[in-house]
Amino acid sequence: MAEPAEKKIVAALEREVAEEVGKEFLAEGHSPHSPEARAERAKRVKLRARAEGLIHRGRETLGPGTRIFRVARRVVVGTYTDGFIHAGNLAYLALIALFPFFILLAAALSIFGGSSGGEAAIEAVFSTMPPTVAKALSGPIREVMTARTGIFLWLGALVALWTVGSLIETVRDILRRAYGTHFSKGFFHYRLLSIGIITGAVVLMLLSFSMQVLIVGVEQFVTRVLPERFQSVGIVLISRGVSGFGLFLAIYMLFYSLTPSKYRRLKNCPKWPGALFTTLWWIAVTLALPPLLASLLSYDATYGSLAGVMIALFFFYLVGLGMVMGAELNAALVEVEDLGHDAIGRVDDIIIEAKKAGEEK
Repeated sequence: MAEPAEKKIVAALEREVAEEVGKEFLAEGHSPHSPEARAERAKRVKLRARAEGLIHRGRETLGPGTRIFRVARRVVVGTYTDGFIHAGNLAYLALIALFPFFILLAAALSIFGGSSGGEAAIEAVFSTMPPTVAKALSGPIREVMTARTGIFLWLGALVALWTVGSLIETVRDILRRAYGTHFSKGFFHYRLLSIGIITGAVVLMLLSFSMQVLIVGVEQFVTRVLPERFQSVGIVLISRGVSGFGLFLAIYMLFYSLTPSKYRRLKNCPKWPGALFTTLWWIAVTLALPPLLASLLSYDATYGSLAGVMIALFFFYLVGLGMVMGAELNAALVEVEDLGHDAIGRVDDIIIEAKKAGEEK
């Protein structure tokens, strides 16, 4: 049935083009059946058929009812439902947990007797933040890392583990809400897992400091190979690329470790799209926030001496919103067929699982 319909469409298109070309050639005093006229007709028919085909395929790919449209709708609805609440929670906890994390890092560095590692950690973390945020927080964090020694440092590290664990648990809750699942284990079980993730993050950061030697070597190679006018650009690109890749890797590992186990094992449930989106969103916010603050928002006149803290909260809020969208994107990419049942949507998954459990009882 589809083939006769397509033939009718092509025939109608050929008649329309033939009439149009015939009028043009007759107006010029040429035969509408001349070789040039026939060639022009064939060319226009081909171009219009191709254009209409592209438009049709575009509707099939992007229009309502298509997978891209469905995924985008799921992300928008999920973000609107949970995103703004979680973004505010993440902003608050990120600011609260940032200082304890550096206390924990200082305690880890004291074991290895490293003093320059703290400065490298500060530079690594604040390279992913706007200059205004880095300026507001870097000074107090440097004071925090050197304020405690001995037993007080380790007591602060224990408190830091619990505080930073709250941030990890918030990200876990974001992912569980995105996938529509519930907590299946006890509170302390998840807390211990969060502490393990934090410890792993600290260890990875300590290991990354050894890569500084490699980065310095690459920068020296760039300064020798590139002309002098391109050296600064090359060094900036290398540092930005390294920090961006490190940010993507950290977010990917966080998403992978905190995704509900049911979806972590699925082959058709990738974690990298959400991590990549969050990384690009983070970089975009980092680049866009300074000119936005300079041109539109006058935080100094509104908040006075607290302007730096408010800008940091605003930055963490936007980053948290991007993290929610990344989690929702990963969840939206999961199709119902991959789950082994006919449920549609996040809520129906839970309802059907509850029904199955009731029937088994």
